[in-house]
Amino acid sequence: MSAPAFNKVSYDQFLSQHRLMGSRCVRDGSLFLPPRAICPRDFSAEMEWVAFSGRGKLAAFSVIYIGTAAMIAAGYDRQNPYCAAIIELEEGPRVSAQLLDVDVLRPETIHIGMPVQADYIERGPGEQERTYLAFRPA
Repeated sequence: MSAPAFNKVSYDQFLSQHRLMGSRCVRDGSLFLPPRAICPRDFSAEMEWVAFSGRGKLAAFSVIYIGTAAMIAAGYDRQNPYCAAIIELEEGPRVSAQLLDVDVLRPETIHIGMPVQADYIERGPGEQERTYLAFRPA
């Protein structure tokens, strides 16, 4: 299936469909996630959508005990921390996301380089529901 025109669809719409889409510079082939409308390398606005596999490896992480208002609303706090991670995708770009299904109370069990797979979390009430990118150990 071909990707829709770059400026007609948003990243959030793709996430709500559980599709991990980024952008590629038509001129130099650079990949970006989250997507960018302009390539920072050659300043080209000739961008296209590209599908990512969702596979990658853990590049960095932090266990968060005092989170943002959105994460507090999602139920995370000092008694229920979460793991924020930087994931290096197979295709090259790095993206930040929540890392699920890891023992945040024993961070020594979380390993840099461990394989991960994209997942999606729906949060928010009713019409305010939004889909967020997350990852799980593969």
